[in-house]
Amino acid sequence: MAAPAKIALVHDWLTTFGGAERCLILLHQLFPTAPIYTLVHDKRNTPPELEDAHIVTSHLQRLPGATSNWQRFLPAMPNAIEQFDLREFDLIVSSSHAVAKGVLTHARQKHLSYCYTPMRYIWDLYQTYLEQTRMSPLVERAFKLTAHYLRIWDYASAQRVDKILAISATVRDRIQHIYGRQAPVVYPPVETAFWKPDPTGMSDYYLMVSRFVPYKRVDLGIEVFNHREEKLLIVGDGPLLGRYKRMAGRNVEFVGSVSDEELRILYQNCKALLFPAEEDFGLTPVECMACGRPVVALGYGGAAETVLDGITGVQFPEQTPQSLDAAIDRLERSRLSPAACRERAEQFDQQVFLAKIKAAADYLLSS
Repeated sequence: MAAPAKIALVHDWLTTFGGAERCLILLHQLFPTAPIYTLVHDKRNTPPELEDAHIVTSHLQRLPGATSNWQRFLPAMPNAIEQFDLREFDLIVSSSHAVAKGVLTHARQKHLSYCYTPMRYIWDLYQTYLEQTRMSPLVERAFKLTAHYLRIWDYASAQRVDKILAISATVRDRIQHIYGRQAPVVYPPVETAFWKPDPTGMSDYYLMVSRFVPYKRVDLGIEVFNHREEKLLIVGDGPLLGRYKRMAGRNVEFVGSVSDEELRILYQNCKALLFPAEEDFGLTPVECMACGRPVVALGYGGAAETVLDGITGVQFPEQTPQSLDAAIDRLERSRLSPAACRERAEQFDQQVFLAKIKAAADYLLSS
């Protein structure tokens, strides 16, 4: 009998908790004995599901401020990720939106990379990042030189991966354009056993769930509901909170940050979720649909792949108040089935994600 394959997980950094870390938790569940290699690890923010994991950090961990200001070490990250010694493993599974896919492997190893996106701040959002980030002339010059070097390294490192999986068709197309690689889509997981409907839900308000940063376009929802009679609840926090509160009318209420249990109740009782952001995927529309509620979503980006127009929600074509307002009017005239919303969300369940990752890993190990 052949010995079981030795597997290692690689993740960019473990300093905050978000969608990528939710995926990592499931990868850890699928490969529970696999150590997790990561550039830096802030133990204060380790989710309970990873407390039993063997986490190996890079030499960046020892630098002052590495766990709180890891972004400033971006120029050193390619070298740091390449220093991990993974020679003992048969399969490396990287969870990457930055440099994790750049680990070095030898010809007898296989590398499966789950890619959230190529680094947007050095590729398609490079000019936007320069415009919106305040830098001194010296820092800006240094960033431009670093970005040029990173683009060369990022492209080269993507060619070393045996198989890349994309989180959405939007990211798949970006991978094809930047790396010239084919990347099958494996959508991120949603825990539909937790996000579930409540048949007694009131359906008496619209809902937004977002960080308060410019590209999320929370301002569109506020502007529209300043001229509508329905109530809008907004969950979240961020640097633009003060500005949004100043522009909001009486029927717009800011709920702040909430627990998952509180958010589930808000989903269950809303009339619909508003999702005007262009995202690579977007978990909140799927969570809301899992709770049996429809979504008013931008008609491109990740939400266009998850929200079925006229079946589980309404899509609108432009990020303008007029376009969003018209979509809400269309939703008000529609009778969308909570069962259809739930059925659609179940296609993104955790078990679907795990089965597809395992199939890809098994295929590489047998090839």
